[in-house]
Amino acid sequence: MDVLGALNLGDIAQTFSKMGMFPVFDLAYYIVSILYLKYEPGSVEVSRRSPVASWLSAMLYCFGSYILADVLLGGSPLDYFQYNSHVLLASAVWYLLFFCPLNLFYKCVAFLPVKLVLVALKEVVRTRKIAAGVHHAFHAYHHGFFIMVIVGYVKGSGVALISNFEQLLRGVWRPDTNEIMNMSFPTKASLYGAILFTLQETQWIPIAKSTLILLFTLFMITCKVVMPPRHSHGSPFSLIESWVCHLLFGSPLGGAVEDHHAAAATPAAPSSPAKSKEELSEGTRKRKVKKAE
Repeated sequence: MDVLGALNLGDIAQTFSKMGMFPVFDLAYYIVSILYLKYEPGSVEVSRRSPVASWLSAMLYCFGSYILADVLLGGSPLDYFQYNSHVLLASAVWYLLFFCPLNLFYKCVAFLPVKLVLVALKEVVRTRKIAAGVHHAFHAYHHGFFIMVIVGYVKGSGVALISNFEQLLRGVWRPDTNEIMNMSFPTKASLYGAILFTLQETQWIPIAKSTLILLFTLFMITCKVVMPPRHSHGSPFSLIESWVCHLLFGSPLGGAVEDHHAAAATPAAPSSPAKSKEELSEGTRKRKVKKAE
């Protein structure tokens, strides 16, 4: 505590927690979100063929977490669209990313140093959304610990959780990309962050919310900037998760899983001509025996 006092961490955290997100941080959030939409195969073609479907997908990428959280808490999925400034800002980003002449806006924001700054700003918004989701659920359900975790989790990663529905808007259906089955690092971090903020909200963790927001934001920024930002599926939780799942559920360790995936990803070596002839001869012999029988 003396070290924290010497660093004035409490004052820094208070100042940081009072910072407004609109428009700078929210703009970065919208840019990165719609940038990831543009990375999706076929998204550019959809924007040319059906701009309305592309715009709806972009709005889900920007506001999907709010929509899903409102539905879970009994609100209207259209509630967040009452904030005209946010919708207009996200729409402007969508138009510039998909229809800017010479693709200039995309080239600027996709430039790696600029993109890393935008990703860092997006993680500030993600942490605030998790904390706000847990706080909102706490006031609605004072003793609903699981509800607080679920709402905070959805606020942090709702876009990924409804990605299959968003794919349908673009005429794509890929159930193998289900985020529950294959959780990415942001989704896992949102879940763990929701648990931490729930424990803090219910006073199980003796730490100020502003301090927890600052520390978790720094953790997320560090992971997202250090990790390759281009669709990286790595996770700093992998080693711990591997051992915990191995002890509790009998799952294979991380190395075995990685070896299994590597073996599955590596195409099988073509069989030698001699082996193919042997297998062919064996199959012919069996068919002849079967006919004779």
